[in-house]
Amino acid sequence: MSELRDEARRAGVLTPHIMPNGQHLSQRETAIVLRQSGLSPLGPLACNTAAPDEGNMYLLSKVGNRDIKARFLKPMVDGTKRSAFFMTEPASENGAGSDPSMMQTTCQQDGNHWVINGRKAFITGAHGAGIGIVMAKSSDGACMFLVDLPDPAIRIDHVPNTIDNSMPGGHAVLTIDNLRVPADQMLGNSGEGFQYAQVRLSPARLSHCMRWLGACIRANEIATDYANRRMAFGKPLVDHEGVGFMLAENLIDLKQAELMIDWCADVLDAGHLGTAESSMAKVAVSEALMRIADRCVQVMGGSGVTDDTIVEQVFREIRAFRIYDGPTEVHKWSLAKKIKRDWKKAQGQ
Repeated sequence: MSELRDEARRAGVLTPHIMPNGQHLSQRETAIVLRQSGLSPLGPLACNTAAPDEGNMYLLSKVGNRDIKARFLKPMVDGTKRSAFFMTEPASENGAGSDPSMMQTTCQQDGNHWVINGRKAFITGAHGAGIGIVMAKSSDGACMFLVDLPDPAIRIDHVPNTIDNSMPGGHAVLTIDNLRVPADQMLGNSGEGFQYAQVRLSPARLSHCMRWLGACIRANEIATDYANRRMAFGKPLVDHEGVGFMLAENLIDLKQAELMIDWCADVLDAGHLGTAESSMAKVAVSEALMRIADRCVQVMGGSGVTDDTIVEQVFREIRAFRIYDGPTEVHKWSLAKKIKRDWKKAQGQ
């Protein structure tokens, strides 16, 4: 990854979504950049547009004070340190997952420090990260802390094998045992953690959509080339309706995904939180991209299930995407609750 980032730095495309003055591109502009970097599974790593770093940079650029930006944001933007976002907890211990209010990791103030204890799971990139954003709950509510990594108080217990493999460090399960964090490394004030998580939430959901759209564009290009070159039953595969129609459906899904991303980006650029809009985009785009990736594998037959091309990897990565940053079913449930709230409001209830 360091070699790739050196190449990107020399080419002038390292962290392209952050301008020289430190400002973040608009979401519409970010969509173009992240889609292009996503054309290769290595692109987001090389260009420093990958999760969770991209979302963490966005958060700190929006709400970090000057000291936090200098100490934690700058090395992330420079591409010299990776980061991890510590929120999800083990399901086996009834910890926070899709429902962050179930958070069990605690933090207690001790003089000019906070002491954090708990367990976390599926923490992307924790192994090898240099910066962590840790969420825990105090008597006031959720809190968010910036920490230097590695730290002996954070012990990685297990890095499970997962269906996806594009993110360095995997998705670790870990224990936080009496982690002492200086009070000035809390983001904002005690109890404001969920407020800051909301700042990160919608753009991070949308960023995943942007990157994986790029990956599916590439997979479809590979499948299209294969279908036009491969002969079967006396003609190119693309001339068989069963294959040609799948590629046609891919074009439709690709365009619909692009339009959903741009629509949600416009909502965010207008200054709205975009909670419902990002839920709709996450569902529509992740499901559409899953269909695209599946068709690409099918079009390519035996070649599609090998690692001779990136098609097989894109299929695996998109399958995981349907779960992280909120499973499809959770987003639909959230939207259904909003429908009910809006109906009751319209009735004057």
